[in-house]
Amino acid sequence: MNKTRRTLLAAAALLSVAAAATAADGPIKIGAVVSATGPASFLGDPQQKTLEQYVEKINAAGGVLGRKLSLVLYDDASDANKANAFTRRLIIQDEVDVILGASTTGSTMAMVPQIEQAKIPAVSLAAASVIVEPVRPYVFKMPHSDRMAAYKVLEDMKKRGFTQVGLLSDTGGFGKSGRTETIKAAESLGMKIVEDQTYGEKDTDMTPQLTRVKSSPAQAILVFGTGQAPAIIARNYQQLAVKQPLYTTHGQASMEFVRIAGKASEGIRMPSPALLIASSLGAEDPQRKVSVDYAKNFETKYKMDVSTFGGYAHDALTLVVDAIKRAGGTDKEKVRAAIEGTKGFVGVSGIYAMTPQDHMGLDNTAFRMIEISNGAFREVR
Repeated sequence: MNKTRRTLLAAAALLSVAAAATAADGPIKIGAVVSATGPASFLGDPQQKTLEQYVEKINAAGGVLGRKLSLVLYDDASDANKANAFTRRLIIQDEVDVILGASTTGSTMAMVPQIEQAKIPAVSLAAASVIVEPVRPYVFKMPHSDRMAAYKVLEDMKKRGFTQVGLLSDTGGFGKSGRTETIKAAESLGMKIVEDQTYGEKDTDMTPQLTRVKSSPAQAILVFGTGQAPAIIARNYQQLAVKQPLYTTHGQASMEFVRIAGKASEGIRMPSPALLIASSLGAEDPQRKVSVDYAKNFETKYKMDVSTFGGYAHDALTLVVDAIKRAGGTDKEKVRAAIEGTKGFVGVSGIYAMTPQDHMGLDNTAFRMIEISNGAFREVR
């Protein structure tokens, strides 16, 4: 080997070592895709605010393993095609260590193939069971599933003596999956869906569907969807003087729903994480401190009500940080394994216990049944 070649090889080796050292000492890159604008902004806006606040908070406390966090966040404007494009950018151009998002099921499912191909750990902020069923090695999610919501609602109905249900579901990813899960849950609980109506996510009047349900044998009504449509349904419900009790899912577990629906929201029941009733939790409740602290921090900084959707972002970021600490760095396979091995992680959305067979890590005890009363949420006991 001549002297020139030895010199070049030595220089290349030094550059490689320097690059590795820089990567090990440089910032930990947290990629994120949220719907900060568009129809799903009620989900993505508090998620963006939460991620920005808590990255700043973690960095102010010294970072993670002596390294600062760098948040690389894109707004998909509630468009699955944009989410797909931003995922490619996060992986190839930004070279992030982990991905959080998306806000919606549709956007998340558009991201999944690239995430799996790149073998980069990702935690979704969307709810549908299809995100983690079947289990994909690198994909996890924080929100309670549509299946959990269906069971929680139907079990509450059954306790009240209602066994015949009117179902209204939207035609988006969450609504479609929720409809399927509700039908299966009703069958297993010995209940019957006696009226099955659908509506578009952007529809502005659901009077025809509600009229059908009102005149059916349904004893109670479940609305399965996201966005502003369920609030419109609540107003249509009031206008039609429907008597059957109205339920929604955790997709409406926020004060924004109460504001949009107004007085029509009174008496509506829904499953929710503990966050919305944080201040009324008992001192012995393991979720009280983390929930109260998050609510206080968020509301103090942004002068707006905390939401369960922002809570999912809080839990996703803090769980990933915990996994990186346990992995001892940002090696993607080690971080993936650490997330999958999470046990007893207390978040504002529940106490998580991931396994190789369960990439959500929650059961129905993570849900509280709540009711809107006098413009506020109270737990139904």
